[in-house]
Amino acid sequence: MEAQKKEEALILEIENIKKDIKNEIEKRFQEFKKLGEEGDEFDLYSELCFCILTANWKAKGGIKAQKLITKNGFAKYTEEQLVSLLREVGHRFPNTRAKYIVENRWIIGNLKRVIQKDSSEARPFLVKNIEGIGWKEASHFLRNVGVENVAILDKHILRIMKNYQLIEEIPKPGWSKSKYLKIENELKLFAKKVNESVGKLDLYLWYLETDSIDK
Repeated sequence: MEAQKKEEALILEIENIKKDIKNEIEKRFQEFKKLGEEGDEFDLYSELCFCILTANWKAKGGIKAQKLITKNGFAKYTEEQLVSLLREVGHRFPNTRAKYIVENRWIIGNLKRVIQKDSSEARPFLVKNIEGIGWKEASHFLRNVGVENVAILDKHILRIMKNYQLIEEIPKPGWSKSKYLKIENELKLFAKKVNESVGKLDLYLWYLETDSIDK
């Protein structure tokens, strides 16, 4: 009974904020879709690098880094140049992330084909083959190019899910596929109750937690 009350409270919160931010969230999601449909390989690689940079860091920092480095920089700068720029924006792991960016460049030219696959195929491919990409980061990238049926289970979303008793506990770092999909399914079931895709629901939950709509 307590869990049901908590869930109803979260539904009410989302319905309330929809009145103020639904148009903005719909606009943001159209931007995601446009990137996936019209962006070139360098645009897509820039977004993939953004998702790598935000892992264990912060979205606003990733946005700042993405603007500073630019899509051409992600594709062409040396590892040393990338380290310098990541230090400039205060990244926690400039050396590791710069190394990932350089090592992953082989995917440029193939990303459009990857995102056109079903997410059940595209997401495991990214997790297996791209350095610095786990289930959360792969989901983040796919959502940011317009895929609606994946959940970004970061600490903010997991905290909300636990606080409103959608899950009993926050998993420890190091996702297995089965664990990720299990919790994602819980969020998908909840998304249906507020008539949103799980990809859009993330933006509402993110707003509840941070008071901002990022990406």
